[in-house]
Amino acid sequence: MQTVALIDYGSGNLRSAEKALREAARRRGIAADIVVTADPDIVANADRVMLPGVGAFASCRAGLDASGVYEAMNAAVHGKGAPFLGICVGHQLLATRGLEFGVTPGLDWIAGEVRKLAPSDPSLTIPHMGWNAIQLTRDHPLFSGVADGAHMYYANSFALTPTDPADVLATTDHGGPFTAAVVKDNVAGVQFHPEKSQAAGLSLLANFLEWRP
Repeated sequence: MQTVALIDYGSGNLRSAEKALREAARRRGIAADIVVTADPDIVANADRVMLPGVGAFASCRAGLDASGVYEAMNAAVHGKGAPFLGICVGHQLLATRGLEFGVTPGLDWIAGEVRKLAPSDPSLTIPHMGWNAIQLTRDHPLFSGVADGAHMYYANSFALTPTDPADVLATTDHGGPFTAAVVKDNVAGVQFHPEKSQAAGLSLLANFLEWRP
């Protein structure tokens, strides 16, 4: 049975993410031990790592640093190649830096910046809240069985803009396109909340549990 470390660093919809992962595993018949944890030993030895996040980039980065799990997370993901999925701010933290309330260093696992959304249509509000369609840039196992144009649930004012367009896996439009999903080797992130995105979100989570980068 694989162990999935759901990182607890004081931010994120941990219980809803945990519940959704368990349901995704059940529906697909995947044997997975979902562990909500801030224990570096568990994280370092996990077969998969998920990093959620809700709130401001800087406070989430501070919470991650204070939790003491960054080194363990890095060891699991880059040391032994464990698949990684960041959600919402957990996805944004993959960037080189965030530009919310000043400049805050990110993990720099996906080169790029996190910038505030600037819709071309002034009638569109920020934060960007609710359901919106994804546009896939290419096929990828994480989106197997998820239709191009599927609707996912968002709650964001900022978005990650990768330096290399090849790292973008999906986009969404809110007065202009922004990054909805990224992937590079065994590291992936989604701006939307799969745990709130019903069947399409559960399919993505199940795909993550089966992903073999």
